[in-house]
Amino acid sequence: MTDRIEILNGTYKIRGKEVDMAGYVFPLVSEFRVGSNGGFVTVDARDVAGLPDRNIKIACNSENDYEFTEKDSTDTDESDEEIIDRMRERFSMLDEMTKASKRGDIRAMIVSGPPGVGKSFGVEKVLGKHDVLEDLGGSRYKKYEIVKGAMSAIGLYCKLFEFADKDNVVVFDDCDSIFADELSLNILKAALDSKKKRTIHWNTDSYKLKAEGVPSSFEFMGSAIFITNVKFDNVRSKKMRDHLEALESRCHYIDLTIDTDREKMLRINQIVGDGMLKEYGFAEDEEAEIVEFIDTNKNRLRELSLRTVVKTADLRKAFPQDWEKMATTTIFKR
Repeated sequence: MTDRIEILNGTYKIRGKEVDMAGYVFPLVSEFRVGSNGGFVTVDARDVAGLPDRNIKIACNSENDYEFTEKDSTDTDESDEEIIDRMRERFSMLDEMTKASKRGDIRAMIVSGPPGVGKSFGVEKVLGKHDVLEDLGGSRYKKYEIVKGAMSAIGLYCKLFEFADKDNVVVFDDCDSIFADELSLNILKAALDSKKKRTIHWNTDSYKLKAEGVPSSFEFMGSAIFITNVKFDNVRSKKMRDHLEALESRCHYIDLTIDTDREKMLRINQIVGDGMLKEYGFAEDEEAEIVEFIDTNKNRLRELSLRTVVKTADLRKAFPQDWEKMATTTIFKR
């Protein structure tokens, strides 16, 4: 079980600026310590919009600057089979919602879940299967794009213009910086509004727009999918909550409900059982060894995820005799 804390008084430096973290809730990594630059508490920031996808140190004066809130518990009345059925149902629902987004029946969807459980793979697989490629004067036109990484507000505006037509889809995969930027959120709120006509405006002069032939306003008729590790319910900053709630109200929200180590391991067992490692040519007992190794050492891993399964399988294939030793060096926490 992992303790969670709420910051009462503390800061974190973002691009050289001290940002107030009061009100934010994080899983605790290690309690208050004093280092060469002062006191700090180490937390897991992966589920918080606008912060790095890793452990960070929140500067604070003492253990009184944060308080414990709740614990993530693996205790549940659900059986393993019921959890697997629930996860299958959620991912099946994600497939159907992605198809609906492609048809233009749904204008926006947020998909929330921990890293490495197959969120992006499922969405990309459905879009790739249903993508319509048209021959326009010898050029091929793709009607969806998966955008990863940081994005500025004007970059967002241009990307939405590029995919503004009906049955186009823009997928923002771990572009959590747009959730932390007020201008970006205002653009998204306009693009995903419930009104029949959704018009987006850029009201300041821009060389980039002129250079790329992007108008200062346009009607957005496409759809957007946001894939994120952020659990919106964990964001306690009032300003950020107000923005995210405005975005949530415009989107369908799918939480894949894979939060505990037990659920993650059941997801791993499910996907490996479905043939995830087939391409490696492992015998059944070799696949079982990999899963057992991950389960036994799950509290020591840098990340309990399907990506870690792939990394371990790579080592098992490359170093049949020493793969466990290699794994303890490359995928374990220090």
